[in-house]
Amino acid sequence: MARTAGVRFRQAGKIFYYEAGDLEIEVNGYVVVDSAHGIAVGRVVIAPDQVIANEASSFEELKPVLRLATHEDIERSEEMKTRAEETLRKAKGMVSDQDIAMNIASAEYDLDGSQFTAYFTATERVDFRNLVRDLSRDTGARVQLLQVGDRDRAKLTDGVDICGERLCCSSWMTNFPSVSIRMAKEQDLPLNPQKISGVCGRLFCCLTFEYEDYRALRGTLPKVGTMLSTPAGEAKVSSIDFNREVVKLWLTEAHELVEVAAIDLQLQHGVSVRPMELVRKIEGPLRPITEGRSDVPQPTRLPRPRPQREEGRPGGRGRGPRDAAAAPDRPAAQRPAAPPPPAQTPPAAASAEGEGEAQRRRRRRRRRGRGGGGAGGAPGQPSAE
Repeated sequence: MARTAGVRFRQAGKIFYYEAGDLEIEVNGYVVVDSAHGIAVGRVVIAPDQVIANEASSFEELKPVLRLATHEDIERSEEMKTRAEETLRKAKGMVSDQDIAMNIASAEYDLDGSQFTAYFTATERVDFRNLVRDLSRDTGARVQLLQVGDRDRAKLTDGVDICGERLCCSSWMTNFPSVSIRMAKEQDLPLNPQKISGVCGRLFCCLTFEYEDYRALRGTLPKVGTMLSTPAGEAKVSSIDFNREVVKLWLTEAHELVEVAAIDLQLQHGVSVRPMELVRKIEGPLRPITEGRSDVPQPTRLPRPRPQREEGRPGGRGRGPRDAAAAPDRPAAQRPAAPPPPAQTPPAAASAEGEGEAQRRRRRRRRRGRGGGGAGGAPGQPSAE
């Protein structure tokens, strides 16, 4: 199997594989190879004995490593970088003079200075043939212009973002991840694109770093606004602090906001912390069955307090606000005396009175039955004179 080495031409750039042959190549060593933009000096990041077998088998017709880079090659490469910066400034001036809607971000020369490559961004298709002709005449090299995206432009120019650190894409990221606004929403970040966008104008690549952790933690916790059954009573999920891994619950009965660790809530979930919908579904049908049974303890109901009635008024009703304002309080001497309470009849006297009333009723019925005179006589009999 051919000996394959991984070479990188810029920091955090793509890795290109070349056939090492019989050269003794080590990691962090420099080699001279034939790249897509001409002869260039690259740094070895993967030694021939570190390439995975199945990964090397997918390579076809690898270009060979020309030679190990010498001090002259490295110095020549640094001179070409300085020359590329000067040519880049001239190219930007030509773009401004010719009024071309494009922005040249970076440029480079190959090792022998025979090819000049520039990277630019543009919002629409542009005609830069005159620019290529002028640059080729001034530099005496073959000019190649390549259009890149906004993320690639930031990677080539390098810089510092709002976090105060060097751009991730220029320092260590080799590939750009797929970022969506849903990742910011999952992490409770503001959905304003201006606050979650980098210097490239696109969404932060770092939104993908902790997205899976937020998603896993949110999947094991109740949603905000959910009603739960806790040992302290019914509670509502107020908010979730993912940085501290704390859930804030609002106790509806105690009217108090408490904080519970996410790990504690996960251990209790399904045991003592249940959704209120599940509690009502299970306990709802059982309440009509248990009500009225002597063997099941019933809830204690406290008597409802009744309003105090004012004495001395008919119906026992107290004075309202209007009555109190219309009739001011009278002195004790001018107030009408309350009527005496009715005399209570002893039980023996009450029974004797009842028996006397019954005897009188029986005597009246007997006199009517005899057909006595007067209007009380029987019908059809003449009254005696």
